[in-house]
Amino acid sequence: MLENYLPILVFLVIGAAVGVMLATVGYLLGPSRPDREKCSPYECGFEAFEDARMKFDVRYYLVAILFIIFDLEIVFLFPWAVVLEHIGPAGFIAMLIFLGVLVVGFIYEWKKGALEWE
Repeated sequence: MLENYLPILVFLVIGAAVGVMLATVGYLLGPSRPDREKCSPYECGFEAFEDARMKFDVRYYLVAILFIIFDLEIVFLFPWAVVLEHIGPAGFIAMLIFLGVLVVGFIYEWKKGALEWE
């Protein structure tokens, strides 16, 4: 019975060996020219200017919520559309409820001004 798992073990060993080999070759042959800019800490593409525990602007969280709203909508909408014939009216109503919750989140974002860029 264990002989059935031998191809999986061989695949894992070869995959790990290739990964380690490529990382080692990259480390050994890659250029290493550190300078002040490369070694300095950065935050979101600009120079760090305060403590790491500073408070973020509320708009950051609103944009994150907006991303989650649209990301979840797309992730669940495509598979639902594919199997809509099989799940019937119950699946349609469930998706309407789900989209209703997302619309409430979208309206909240709209009222808070997250869609207005400066």
